[in-house]
Amino acid sequence: MAEDQSHKLSDVLDKLETAAHGDSITVQEVVKELGQKSFASLILIFALVSTSPASAIPGLTAIVAVIVFILMLQMILGRDSVWLPDVIMRRELPTDKLCKGIGWLRKPVGFVERFLKERLTWLLHHPWLYLPQLLILVLTLFMPFMEVIPTSGSIASAVIALFAAGLLTRDGGLVALSLILLLAIPVVVWQFGFGG
Repeated sequence: MAEDQSHKLSDVLDKLETAAHGDSITVQEVVKELGQKSFASLILIFALVSTSPASAIPGLTAIVAVIVFILMLQMILGRDSVWLPDVIMRRELPTDKLCKGIGWLRKPVGFVERFLKERLTWLLHHPWLYLPQLLILVLTLFMPFMEVIPTSGSIASAVIALFAAGLLTRDGGLVALSLILLLAIPVVVWQFGFGG
């Protein structure tokens, strides 16, 4: 799993904010800024954007789901560099909403960063890594439909972000936590969407 990026989560936000110029930014520009080999960084940033106020952009949860599905599938198959279809690469995001989302994310990301450290690194390798990867793959198939249940898409994206953050920071404990939360998502979504 090739990663040529800094392991500090706020660095990923800095890079995205640097790339955000003009009225909009394309997915291709995001990929170029974060790196062609940075699967975890890209999954993290798109999942975080989908948990922020930028998620108010219509259809964003569905777009993020498709991107994460493709990236996760490539990780499972052991691909060395990122590939996304042109129709996704050309997709534009408004930079004002994106930068507002990045600003909103800085405080929670800074808080979480203080508790992250390298541990349980055996969970970051196969075969152990296959379970959360496969669960995320399945989760992304349902995320476009989650837009009809308030906050459920953001909950799913937050769990995916935790998984990606665990990979970036070599924190197997965070990956384990994301796995537990992944298994709990159906219950949470049911309670939020259909519970009395």
